[in-house]
Amino acid sequence: MVYLLYNFLLLISALFLVPYYLLRGLRYGKSRRGIRERLGCYSPQQLSALRAKKNVWIHAVSVGETRAAMPLIKQMRLRYPDLQIVVSNVTETGHAIALEDKDIDLCLFFPFDFSWAVRKALHMVRPELIIIVETEIWPNFTREAHLMKVPLILVNGRISDRSFPRYRFARFLLRPILDRFTAFCMQSQTDAERIMTLGAPDGRVENTGNLKFDHDLTEITPEQVQQRKKHYILPDKTAIFVAGSTHEGEEKFLLEAYKKISSQIERDLILVLIPRHPERKREVQLLLKEFGVKYRLRSSLSEGDDLLVPGEVLLVDTLGEVLKLYSVADLIFVGGSLVSVGGHNLLEAALMSKPVLFGPHIHNFKEISAKLIRSGAGVKVANPQELVRQSVIMLNDPVRCCAMGEAGRSLIAENAGTTERTMRHISKALL
Repeated sequence: MVYLLYNFLLLISALFLVPYYLLRGLRYGKSRRGIRERLGCYSPQQLSALRAKKNVWIHAVSVGETRAAMPLIKQMRLRYPDLQIVVSNVTETGHAIALEDKDIDLCLFFPFDFSWAVRKALHMVRPELIIIVETEIWPNFTREAHLMKVPLILVNGRISDRSFPRYRFARFLLRPILDRFTAFCMQSQTDAERIMTLGAPDGRVENTGNLKFDHDLTEITPEQVQQRKKHYILPDKTAIFVAGSTHEGEEKFLLEAYKKISSQIERDLILVLIPRHPERKREVQLLLKEFGVKYRLRSSLSEGDDLLVPGEVLLVDTLGEVLKLYSVADLIFVGGSLVSVGGHNLLEAALMSKPVLFGPHIHNFKEISAKLIRSGAGVKVANPQELVRQSVIMLNDPVRCCAMGEAGRSLIAENAGTTERTMRHISKALL
């Protein structure tokens, strides 16, 4: 009865979902392919690839989940070279990030959770194991995987403060779904306790830690930083303030802050603005014009262009360059935190040995933000005015910024090991 009701509601929602994804896909020029794969239909080339080897299916909904899964994917490639790694995404941006990872054999869009669509997709992929990153639990998908006797593992699992009350209200529906998972590898003890409260069997739950701590700590030399600045037409001696993963409403705050910060620091300053969703480019361009700020698009840069000058903005309308741009920054602000989105990956700044600022809306990274603050690697600001004040203090104190960056790298090194703990559950499921 529950599944009948769920499928009926899905059918009604399809009247809105399909046009929505069609419009989103049009912005990327991939609409037909995205919709086709979300209905469980694959090309002859994809089907041929799927049948070439035994497959492990990893589902990572968007950019953050895809990047979080990369250390795990790398380790799986080393330990199981004969297995084919298939990664699915929901968003086009997540899909674009997955396509760049050489350890991934095939990238697909995740099917809509219609019984017939997921059944078709599962029979095409025929996975030995399904790994779900964070909290993408779809009733029909888990049910069909269970019927096919495919083990399901949740990795880097989390239950946010915002979603926990809603899940708890529906735990009588969640319990039979969670019972179909072989293991739950959760980000923290709080997440582990919450998933057990919702019905996950105690013996299958472990606090394995956060995969985001397990990215390689690659040393970026001053020469590499200089080369990257040249690549992005950024002057070598000017301070660079990078605002990453920004959302609607934040760019206005940041442009206002940019002008105030520039007038209060001892060095020249350039702002690099990286909207979370590149399709918002035109919207941000209009805002820049409204503020009377000169800007250049990342996609329009070419070798031989004049360097950006203080007061200009580099508007990044491409994907996959966040870490490179973070590596040339003197100070980083992570978006989705001045507006009520919940924040984005704060550890990417620490990975590049950079100090990081973030706003009050950081519930998606509650534990990580607390660790960054305690270690002295990050600062939480309450509002745009506090953002200006802290930015001025930090940009006028390069020694402090350097110390904060080193504290961030140390924090990552101290919390590594999640991949190894997670791999124990994966290896057991693949026996």
